[in-house]
Amino acid sequence: MSRIDELRATAHPLRLRMLSLLTGAAMSAAEVGRELGVSQASASYHLRVLERVGLIRVVETVRLRGGDAKRYRHESSARRNDPASPPSPRGPADVEGPYTEAIIEELRRRAGRRADGPSVTTDAELWVDPEVWRRVVHHVAEASALLHAAARPPRSPGTQPVSMTAVLFRLERR
Repeated sequence: MSRIDELRATAHPLRLRMLSLLTGAAMSAAEVGRELGVSQASASYHLRVLERVGLIRVVETVRLRGGDAKRYRHESSARRNDPASPPSPRGPADVEGPYTEAIIEELRRRAGRRADGPSVTTDAELWVDPEVWRRVVHHVAEASALLHAAARPPRSPGTQPVSMTAVLFRLERR
């Protein structure tokens, strides 16, 4: 599938939440639905959309009450988007706009759950040396990979829910 297909699939706040959830554990539609407070049917529909574009995959099928339950897992974006690889082409505005809106909506939801503790918030539009830029992108990608690798199933003993959202990109010169 193309980058545009991925953007379309993730341009829904619920699907963004599902991707985060499925980074920590393989889960069925029923489990995802319970954790996110949606019906199994709704969870199943959105999971199929994400699977169709290759953002999640079925990692096991378990037999439950006479039926089969697929368990899905997300290959984290940190592992899929190598900063050393060529950049993905930008999607058209009609695709990137809804994706950006979905991220904004998800940030609003998460901000309402913010707890005390270590955190960092930053916003910047700067001019920097290209090598500094490459290093920053590399470090943020490493931080994302570390968090994704350490992700555990929801509510695992000894864990705490955290949030990381990072969007780094070069700006066009004006």
